[in-house]
Amino acid sequence: METLVTIGYSALCIFFVSLAVAIHEFGHFIVALKLGLRVSRFSIGFGPAIWKKTWCGVEYRISWIPLGGYVMLPDMDPEGTKKLQGGTDADAAARTLPPWKEIAVAVAGPGMNIVLAVVLACLLAVVPSVRFGEVPAEITSVVPGGPAERAGVRAGDTVVSVGGKRVGSWSEMQVEFQIAGATETEVAVRGASGEMRSVRLTPELDPVTGAYFIQAVHVSKEDRAANWMPARSPLKQLAWDAGSIFRVLKGLVTPREAKNAARALGGPQTIFEGIYRSVRRDFWDGLGFMRFLNVNLAVLNLLPIPVLDGGIILFALLALVFRRRVPEKVVTALSTGFMVLILLATGVLIFRDAHRSWRIHRYEATQNSGESPAPDAAGGGEANSNNATNETTDASN
Repeated sequence: METLVTIGYSALCIFFVSLAVAIHEFGHFIVALKLGLRVSRFSIGFGPAIWKKTWCGVEYRISWIPLGGYVMLPDMDPEGTKKLQGGTDADAAARTLPPWKEIAVAVAGPGMNIVLAVVLACLLAVVPSVRFGEVPAEITSVVPGGPAERAGVRAGDTVVSVGGKRVGSWSEMQVEFQIAGATETEVAVRGASGEMRSVRLTPELDPVTGAYFIQAVHVSKEDRAANWMPARSPLKQLAWDAGSIFRVLKGLVTPREAKNAARALGGPQTIFEGIYRSVRRDFWDGLGFMRFLNVNLAVLNLLPIPVLDGGIILFALLALVFRRRVPEKVVTALSTGFMVLILLATGVLIFRDAHRSWRIHRYEATQNSGESPAPDAAGGGEANSNNATNETTDASN
């Protein structure tokens, strides 16, 4: 029975991810059609087709690699991108399209993700049973001998800032410690009686999960809201989503934070696991995660990187400003190069996610057998053990 339940939830997660991709590509697709552009293919996924059908001159397909999707637009796509998408010489076309049309089509994809996110945020706001609320960055207890205790953090303290950056919740505190990594960081705390003081704290790397912990615990109720469900207000939900992704992007371009920010990134497996765990915990939490995912997709796709929507917008804006296009060979070379880099980065993230899952699986198997954990998977304290078996909780950091 449990196997059937797992299959059912997995199918629901695949549907959610496919919906986020499909709505994005539909935005490109419908605007391109309305503006009179040629559309040769609409694909969910990459690689060989599982299913395909041609209707009104457009080939619709579902492909084997569920890591995204694309709309093949011969009037817009660089030659290198056409080849990577499986296009032919017949799809080639001179790039004579007015730049404003390119911008409109490029913006439509992320725009549809935002539309879906707004719809989900409004839906969640009107459902009475949906759980909202942030867990405060209050320390209930510290693990003896852990980084927090050694730094002088005490039960009853509330973390106010990490490395000079203010935090208002437990999840925000977690993000800052992950980005800080194993470096001594100044932490401002407010004591139980209201006094402010500063401590210097060095998080420790957990070999099981690959995350950094301070070995401080916040005891929270089982029915508390998920991290990505901060408030019932749709605006506050969407602001939290955007703020989270912008904080990570800022970390990636800040030299002293870039390494740990990159280490905190997750790939397709992490996304799927996040949706799966949230849906199994509560269907509404799953929809909240979908809202969060759609905002992330919109923001990331608008980055000014060749092969992403933001790259198309950048090239079109350059054409508008300078009254001449970037040479096709340059566009093709940049698009092909960045496509390869993105695919390589995705491969690295998939490998890293799989390795992390294997470490957690081995740790859980060791714990369930009653044996002592292996030295390289020992966790390092009660807080780490809790997080290794359920990364969606905030019982530890």
